[in-house]
Amino acid sequence: MSSKYIVRQPIKDKDSHIVGYEIQYHGENHAFSSGPNQQQTTDFAAADTIYNFLTLNTDKLLRGALHFMTFTTTLLMKKTPRLFDKDELVIQIDDSVIIHPLAMHMIRQYTKEGYKIAVNEFQFAPRYLAMLDSIDYIKLNFQNTQELTLKNIIEIAHSMNKQCIAVGIDRDELYQRALKLKVDAMEGPFVAEKLTQKTHSSGYLQSNFFRLMVAVMQDEPDVEEIERIISVDATLTYGLLKIANSRYFSLRSRVTSVRQAIMTVGLNELKQWVYLLSASNAENPMDEGAEEFLRLSFMRANFCSSLMNYAKDVPISKPEAYLMGMFSTLNYLIDAPLDEILAQIPVCEEVKDALLHHAGRCGMLYDLALCYERADWAQIDRLADELGIPTNLLTSLYFSCMEEVNRIWNELTQQAPGLAPEDQPAPEENPS
Repeated sequence: MSSKYIVRQPIKDKDSHIVGYEIQYHGENHAFSSGPNQQQTTDFAAADTIYNFLTLNTDKLLRGALHFMTFTTTLLMKKTPRLFDKDELVIQIDDSVIIHPLAMHMIRQYTKEGYKIAVNEFQFAPRYLAMLDSIDYIKLNFQNTQELTLKNIIEIAHSMNKQCIAVGIDRDELYQRALKLKVDAMEGPFVAEKLTQKTHSSGYLQSNFFRLMVAVMQDEPDVEEIERIISVDATLTYGLLKIANSRYFSLRSRVTSVRQAIMTVGLNELKQWVYLLSASNAENPMDEGAEEFLRLSFMRANFCSSLMNYAKDVPISKPEAYLMGMFSTLNYLIDAPLDEILAQIPVCEEVKDALLHHAGRCGMLYDLALCYERADWAQIDRLADELGIPTNLLTSLYFSCMEEVNRIWNELTQQAPGLAPEDQPAPEENPS
C-alpha cells in the first residue's frame, strides 16, 4: 500500500513570527519511483495528494495564513493553483518547471492574476535569472549550498526586493548562518522548535485566560466548560496540576487529570487561583513565539490522543497521551529544564521516559507525532508500522486534529464575551 502524507510546516522570521506555512506532500509509489515514467508518476502523486488535501476541509485549515505549495508543470498547466485563494497561496516551482519551454509564460500569467511565486533552490543560471522579475520568494537550501554562493544570491535578491527563505534548517549552526546572511525567513525542524526567548513561568494565552475568568465567576460555574478552557493551555494545565498535588490539599493519591484537579481544588479555591494569576501576570502578556508553542502543544496533545485509537500495546491511556503532547513544549514556555518541570507534577513514568528519553512504545508514539511535523517520511512509515497504525489514516487524523485545534483556538482567542482586558476584576476583590 502506498503512503500519502501531507504536513504543514511553519516558516518563521528571525523573531520567530510566523510568515507562513509550507504544505509538504508525499505520495510514494515504490513501483514507479524511477525510470522513464518518473515525471508522469510525480505529477500523478502530486495531483492525488493535492486532491486529498482539498477534500480535508481545506478552507478551514488555510484560512488567514500564507501557504507555500509546490506545483509541477502539469498541475500549473491544468490551472490547479486556481483552486486556492490567491491571497493565501504562494506557488512554488522548481527546476523541472523552469526548464519547460512555456515556463516563463505560465509564471507571468499567474503573477498577472495576483499569485505570489517562490522558487525552490535558486541557481545562478540564465533560466532562473530571466524569471527574477516575476519571483517574490527565493528559497535556498542551507544544507548543501556553499556560504559564498548563498551570500551572493541573497545580496542580489535583496537588491531586487525579493525575499529569501532559508530551508533545511535542522540545527543551530545553520540557524546562526542564516541569521548572519540576513535571510528574511527560515524553515526546518530547528526553526519549528526555536524560540527567541523563554517566557515567564506564569505565562498563558491571555484571551483564553479571560474566558476562564468569566467561567469561574458564574453563579453556577460549568465544570466541563472550565475543564475545556484549561485543557487547551499547557501552562494553565501545568499550574493547576501542580497546585492540586501540593501539600496544601494533603492528598492520599496523585491527581493526574484536569477534571480531577478541579474537583480536588474546588471552585472557590479555583477562583482564588485565577485571581492570583490575574494579579501576577497582568502586565506580562505572552509573546507571539510563545503563543505559537502553546498552540503546538495543543496540536500535539490532540494528535497523540487520536493516534491512541489505533496504536497497539502502548501502556498509557488516551488522557495520558494527551498530557504527553500537551507537556512536550513546557520547557520552551517555562524557564526550567523539562525534567525539573515534570518532577513537580504527577506524570506517569512512561510519559516522562517518552518526553525525556524517547523511550519505550510511548516514546515511539511521541516520535511519530514529531516526525510527522518534520515531514520525515521514512521515520513516519517505520514508526507507524511498529505501532500498528495504518499509514493511510495518518494524514486524515493529522488534519482532523488541526481542524479541531483551529476551531477551538479561534474560538478561545476571541475576546471573552462580556469581559475586556481592562475590565478584569481587581485581585483584591473577594472571589468567593
